Amino acid sequence: MTSSGGDPGNALRGRRFDVCNGDADGLCAVVQWRLHEPSAATLVTGLKREIALLERVPARAGDEVLVCDLSLERNRTALLEVLGRGARVRYFDHHACGQVPVHPGLDAHIDLASGICTSMLVDRYLDGRFRAWAVVGAYGDNLRSAAERLAADIGLDDRECERLRLLGEAINYNAYGDDERDVHIAPARLYAILARYRDPLALLERETIAHDIDALRRADLATAMTQPPWWEGSAGAVYLLPDAPWSRRVIGSLANELALARPEAAHAVAKRSADGSLAVSVRAPIAAPSGADVLCRRFGGAGRARAGGIDGLPAGRFAGFVRAFAAMRWGAPQGGPEEEPAGGSEDGSADVPKDEADDEAERGPATTRGGAR
Repeated sequence: MTSSGGDPGNALRGRRFDVCNGDADGLCAVVQWRLHEPSAATLVTGLKREIALLERVPARAGDEVLVCDLSLERNRTALLEVLGRGARVRYFDHHACGQVPVHPGLDAHIDLASGICTSMLVDRYLDGRFRAWAVVGAYGDNLRSAAERLAADIGLDDRECERLRLLGEAINYNAYGDDERDVHIAPARLYAILARYRDPLALLERETIAHDIDALRRADLATAMTQPPWWEGSAGAVYLLPDAPWSRRVIGSLANELALARPEAAHAVAKRSADGSLAVSVRAPIAAPSGADVLCRRFGGAGRARAGGIDGLPAGRFAGFVRAFAAMRWGAPQGGPEEEPAGGSEDGSADVPKDEADDEAERGPATTRGGAR
């Protein structure tokens, strides 16, 4: 936890905690809020995979907690405990949440629409006062159309949009890794740099951090693009990366790049972990942006309609995941089939035989009847 400066009178009002995902959406949401309400606050953040952060917050009666871009579903128990101790919580998020608790100390702003992110929710609440930071957050969350609409509202030109896109994608890229040794800068330290600037364009003029992270991202993507798909068919493609520092960083960015390059298709990028399990990043087709959360939850993961992830997928379930991915009805109201399919997709293009389930993730790229490479 780190503390940021602000009003010394804060001590009279109790402590304040800012709790957020360490990606672009989470950090840019908190930046907007602290520009709106400058105050000393303890920042609790982490890498992209660190979701259950609210349990680290020792808030009690008289304290205020701001939560941004963290699944309420994953933080429900801790949220109820914080509320039970008498703290007040303001919660902004766009991930699947289940039933939102009803409590006098909770002010929840949750929107599950596929074209929304937490930075946009904070921007909405603040009537666009710091919209350039919402643009950065939206770009970082791979919502380019939404970012461009917000940018147009405040008169940004194409060059300015491109610079804010670079910043958003760099902040987001920096959140991916197994621990802070994998990333360019710890998210809490990165936030301290972002929070110095009311205007993100001024940050880009005076700081090199975005360009430094972007150079790392480009090098990692170049390595990742040499990897062939593990499975490929009419539904999309699944990639399986080795366990290495570059793959631990690139998994989400590669999924986003693949989605943008082929918007009618779904994509999944899996990465081997040192313990033998897999981390998986899923993107629904941009043209049919729903179903990612449904698929990921079936394998112990979480997310939202257009993007989701799974931590710790057993290697023996990888073949089942590929079959389920291939059989998804992306964009359908129900998000996809309720049961793990026994074979491939309806056209046979994704058949991964069931007897390969135990060792599928231990071999080289699978051959399928759908023209996998």
